[in-house]
Amino acid sequence: MSNVLSDDKRQQIIALGQLGWSLRRIEQATGVRRETASGYLKAAGLQVRPPGWGRAKPAIEVTTDSKPKTADKGAHNQASEVANPAMQVTTDFDDTKAPIKQQSATQTLSNCEPYREFIQESLDRGRNATAIYQDLVTDFGFPHSYQSVKRFVNKLQPPELKPARAVIITEPGEEAQVDYGTGPWVLDPDSGKYRRTRLFVMTLGYSRKCVRLLTFRSSSRIWAELHEKAFRRLGGSVRVVVLDNLREGVLKADIHDPTLNPLYRDVLAHYSAVALPCRVKDPDRKGKVEAGVGHAQKTPLKGQRFESLAAAQAYLDRWETNWADTRIHGTTKRQVAAMFAEERPHLLPLPLEPFRFYEYGQRS
Repeated sequence: MSNVLSDDKRQQIIALGQLGWSLRRIEQATGVRRETASGYLKAAGLQVRPPGWGRAKPAIEVTTDSKPKTADKGAHNQASEVANPAMQVTTDFDDTKAPIKQQSATQTLSNCEPYREFIQESLDRGRNATAIYQDLVTDFGFPHSYQSVKRFVNKLQPPELKPARAVIITEPGEEAQVDYGTGPWVLDPDSGKYRRTRLFVMTLGYSRKCVRLLTFRSSSRIWAELHEKAFRRLGGSVRVVVLDNLREGVLKADIHDPTLNPLYRDVLAHYSAVALPCRVKDPDRKGKVEAGVGHAQKTPLKGQRFESLAAAQAYLDRWETNWADTRIHGTTKRQVAAMFAEERPHLLPLPLEPFRFYEYGQRS
């Protein structure tokens, strides 16, 4: 990295400093040393947190009694004898004293047994227990709980163990993560054939509220327009947008100083947001949106085909409202819609006019 940072990196550091991020956090996110970031923040007139800011040292209790008093020791021994009774050990293995386990003569059938054929067919198509339960409730009026379906699916197809991941905690309205994923098969009106779509997902870091949009094609302008649509649906914008090093957002991926797409940078600046590209080979930094993409691919869109892009988007929006927003998130243990109601007042207000797009390039 050169001695002087680029304009994009300098604006990124200043924007993160205005959010109140510490120098350590800025170094972890951008890869710029704390000393360098501190110099740019001081030059911009921003106050830098001193080392150990906000930490309260606990009081140290010092005692000069080297030996406890005899009365206190006797009282302590009596209390210990009362609180911790002696364990009784017996070596009698008389079978008559062992409890007898009675097994029921009849085994109750699962509530999902009448739907075995439908569940097995759904598993063959790659759908998971959540998607099968939602289909049973919607199409068959299934009156029982999700746990009943989950137990029945685990008998037919044992689950795989998932590795543990670190949880990144963010403040309300501070961060959103964006990414592309593979969408469902949709009939293309131009060619008359089914083709794969691209699934754009924006996930809020605090509430895990997602905006999922489908498109046939992708470009720098389409990527920026999808951000605008997502901000409009959320009713506000965030301060930091974490993205992967895809071409629509980052022209040159670099471990120290990535070059942002100028159109994408200006669109985010119009909505008072700053882009924060992930470090190379660090996919866990945007694990929330990765989970949002996988959730849509495995649950509502797995094994589905649609006759038009509008029908696919309507189906995805209906699932988002009825199931994704009303679920209890596995990490936060709270409902997504309830947490989004808390986060929505912290979002930045939208500008009065949308962004005016332009074409950029190098003149030959």
